[in-house]
Amino acid sequence: MGKIYVIGHKNPDTDAVVSAMAYAALRNATGDREYEAARIDHVTDETKRMLSRFDLQSPVRIKDVRTQVSDIDFDTPPALEPTVTLDRAWKIMDEQKTTSIPVVNSDGTLFGTLSAGDIATYNMNTISDPQVSDLPIFNLLGVIEGRILNDSKATADAISGRIVVALPQSGGAGLFEGSDNIVLCGDQPDVIIKAIENKVSAIILCGTNVTGETDLWKDTDICVIYSPFDALKVSKLIYQSAPISRACKTGDIVCFHLKDYIDDVREKVLKSRFRSYPVLDENDKVVGTLSRYHLLRPRKKQLVLVDHNESAQAVPGLDQAEILEIIDHHRLADIQTMLPISVRNEPVGSTTTIVAEMYQENGVTPTPQMAGLMVSAILSDTVMFKSPTCTKKDIAMAERLSRIAGVSIEDIGHELFDTSASDSKTCEQLIGADFKEFHIAGQTLGVSQIICVDSKKMLERKAEFLQTMQTMKKLNGYDMIILMLTDVLIEGTELLYIGNDDTIRYAFNSEPKDNQLFLPKVMSRKKQIIPMLTALWG
Repeated sequence: MGKIYVIGHKNPDTDAVVSAMAYAALRNATGDREYEAARIDHVTDETKRMLSRFDLQSPVRIKDVRTQVSDIDFDTPPALEPTVTLDRAWKIMDEQKTTSIPVVNSDGTLFGTLSAGDIATYNMNTISDPQVSDLPIFNLLGVIEGRILNDSKATADAISGRIVVALPQSGGAGLFEGSDNIVLCGDQPDVIIKAIENKVSAIILCGTNVTGETDLWKDTDICVIYSPFDALKVSKLIYQSAPISRACKTGDIVCFHLKDYIDDVREKVLKSRFRSYPVLDENDKVVGTLSRYHLLRPRKKQLVLVDHNESAQAVPGLDQAEILEIIDHHRLADIQTMLPISVRNEPVGSTTTIVAEMYQENGVTPTPQMAGLMVSAILSDTVMFKSPTCTKKDIAMAERLSRIAGVSIEDIGHELFDTSASDSKTCEQLIGADFKEFHIAGQTLGVSQIICVDSKKMLERKAEFLQTMQTMKKLNGYDMIILMLTDVLIEGTELLYIGNDDTIRYAFNSEPKDNQLFLPKVMSRKKQIIPMLTALWG
């Protein structure tokens, strides 16, 4: 079984990142070791501070969940090096019930591909051209189960020449002239003598008793080989002694990498006619082969969604993934599944609160580091318990977790909303840190929220914020963009916007001025901004 990724929404806030980490840790602690926390985008400065505070690493980043070659149960046949004999390759194909094998260099990178058809073609060509070139002696001895009879004299490491079967009934010595021959014979002294006189490339004695003939070749440097097989069999096996590099396909080979997407793979496969295609890893080393039938029912990535259930906020490629669970505290939206799944949606201020409750239900205590991180997520999403979304359960869970972690809620809150580092950030970075897109009654809306303890200082950059928002609106086709500067100390939000003035006026029943409006007691995007616009737009 592959990994199951627990992942939050785009532009993940602290609650999205921490709830994914905490739930993956819970499932792994109870025996399901394949769960892994993930994120879509970069983590915010706030989240980074909390991860560093509790000495924990950020989850793995996943840009999309479209099906890749790595998700396929592709074949893993043996990969052979170019020096292996055709005979050995054919036997492996027969044992593995495959018709194609990748050929690799000594470092595991792709050299070529060898198919049963390649071997058959090589064999057929030997009928019209019965000769071999630079055939390694090691290869030949292994295939014909031979041994060299004059090992102390023979110096050749490879042999070349036309294959001559010099049997008595076929005329024997009269079948060849010159040195460019490899002579196959039996107990035939006249043939052996003539072969030595012609300085042939090699003599192969086939299935004969050689004990009485040693004087014939004891002084020659011609390679004299004995094989227990008859001449007919040796004449066939000698071609199978050739290294597979002679027969395999090389050059412009269609191959795929583990990270390639199935959609792209299908397109290439449809334009080619090979039986199988090598699969390479990130280092270009061969890890297997895939065929057309592997593409029929690929294994989808499996996901658990946390802190969202809206497709616009989900990881790209969600339609190609399998959703196993949803854990969230937002309104139900538009994500659909093929099969029934477990959905846990509660009206609390933080998804991490729900995950903490699941720890209790399973009788598992989070580690002090994880408990501290979970406190920060609850405080972040409930704006230090001042958000209207905050419930008694959020407060109780945060207090219990703080005792496990041995931390102060006040200290964590102060670290969370420290915006001293924001001066070095561009407006685009600040707006994008916690930005969410909504689709309401045909309107496309972008809402960003910056939680701080000094909104007046943030408003010194108002003109810069509005200019950045105007650019984002044009580039992305938004009907409206809203920036919430939510001040924890004064418990309210300075709202900046680019869009229709009447929309803001009627939605919040207040008069905006210069693209700005102060909303006292407004702390929540989910519960106080989006519902008002939804009611206005119907």
